[in-house]
Amino acid sequence: MATHPDTLRARLEDRADLLEATRLRYRALEKMLRAFFWKDRVRANFELLREVAQVQSEVDATLESVSRRAAAEGWPRNSTPMELLADVTRLREDLARTVERRLTTKQPPAHLGEALLRLEEEVLASGPLLGRRQWAQAVELLPRNLPELRAAHAAAEVLERVFKRPVLPGALPFDAAEAGEVRRALPLAEKALESLWGRLDRFDATLQVRAFLEKRVRSAPVHPPRSGPELLLHAAFWHDLARSRLKVLLEERLSPVVPREEEWPELLGWLVAREASTEARLETSEALSEARAGLLEVAGELAALSHARPVGPWNEEAAWVRLWKAAQRARTETGPDMERLCESLRLFVRLRGQGQTPARLFSPERESLPRPPGGHGGLEGEDLPGLVQRAREAAGRVRSR
Repeated sequence: MATHPDTLRARLEDRADLLEATRLRYRALEKMLRAFFWKDRVRANFELLREVAQVQSEVDATLESVSRRAAAEGWPRNSTPMELLADVTRLREDLARTVERRLTTKQPPAHLGEALLRLEEEVLASGPLLGRRQWAQAVELLPRNLPELRAAHAAAEVLERVFKRPVLPGALPFDAAEAGEVRRALPLAEKALESLWGRLDRFDATLQVRAFLEKRVRSAPVHPPRSGPELLLHAAFWHDLARSRLKVLLEERLSPVVPREEEWPELLGWLVAREASTEARLETSEALSEARAGLLEVAGELAALSHARPVGPWNEEAAWVRLWKAAQRARTETGPDMERLCESLRLFVRLRGQGQTPARLFSPERESLPRPPGGHGGLEGEDLPGLVQRAREAAGRVRSR
């Protein structure tokens, strides 16, 4: 007994929708490629070409799977699913032949999806017609369904949500969950934007489109992005703003150490953890060695003591203990950051010895105090733990008076 066509269609499940959408796309794209001014029509419909290319692997797998099932179950040739399968297969073959004719390369890719992307590159490389405006060229070069545009936009939405809202002075602009989102969004946006700017450079030999867009990057978006260039400008603006704000935040909380950009992801999570517990340690990673992590911990403790004095003698003592432990962890670190950190501590010891308000670390009194007996020789030869101990002693002498 023959199976009802509706039952056969139900067996295709969601694959029927994919095949019907593909049939419509194949017809529209094949018609464009047969036109006399086919390059102009393709330039105006790059998104359609990319839609076909992006789902082609899934379409091929679906055609093969449905064909095997139809043969095994003996589906009638005049059934709706079999007619749909035959239409899509025929249109695919017609489109593949047309694409092969339009390609200038001697050995076109065997896979239809790859051949369509190659055709897109050739059309873009041939350049737009004379007199086209730069925004129109940007729309052609950046179709909205570029994977890189989607990635950049997704990352920018995270950065916009976190850094657009007002923040109290001295407070972090994100919580622990948002810090994790920012850690993932920053490299995603950076990689996607690098690829998108590179695409503009590759297909626009004059670089006028890139210069045109770069002038608009610093302007805050005033409405939701819709076209490809708007998506690029939206992502570039919020990526640059987020990096700028994070740089200022890290400099304030880790001065005089200058954190490297590859260290930012670990530092963001650590700063949030420090808000909940001052005992939180900065874990090592591929970007952070044990000594480097200790150096950043020392910088964080010094910056915290500079901004506000600990409350109560026990909390103050605990802060000095954490500082000394971090210094022990960082004692093997070398380089400019270590030199700047040591010089800050030397300056603190000298100023404390003179009873003056120090450049860094909290000051219990602001009036001038007499200089205590004894010099401060040997500071140049002290390592980081030794300088922390000397600073602790200098702070204790001033309070005792």
